[in-house]
Amino acid sequence: MIGLALVALAACSPAQSSTATSPTSGMDMPSSSQSTPDKPVATNTVSIKNFTFDPASITVKVGTTVTWTNADQDPHTVTSDGKSGPLNSKPLNQGDTYQYTFTQAGTFSYLCTIHPFMTATVTVTP
Repeated sequence: MIGLALVALAACSPAQSSTATSPTSGMDMPSSSQSTPDKPVATNTVSIKNFTFDPASITVKVGTTVTWTNADQDPHTVTSDGKSGPLNSKPLNQGDTYQYTFTQAGTFSYLCTIHPFMTATVTVTP
């Protein structure tokens, strides 16, 4: 009799457990294209860590002040890519910050002059 009760409970369990353990049923999950690392992120802070700018691509509105914070032990710069550009920090030691207020729309590429493989972009919208 106990064996029959266990079989009856076991037969009910999968239907109940699949409903209870499926938190996404009826929910729309974001597509993989929405979470690509190259897609600009709407934020005004950038961390410098593990020899990367994180996020590597941000979008802000004109008038926004962006703050970069160096979390690495090595110094880094935030410098516009090319001969002219608005970004030109001194070398930032661990814990140092650099701020810049964007006053015009456009796309601004920048890098670390100490480690030129470190690159990123700020897109400024009206």
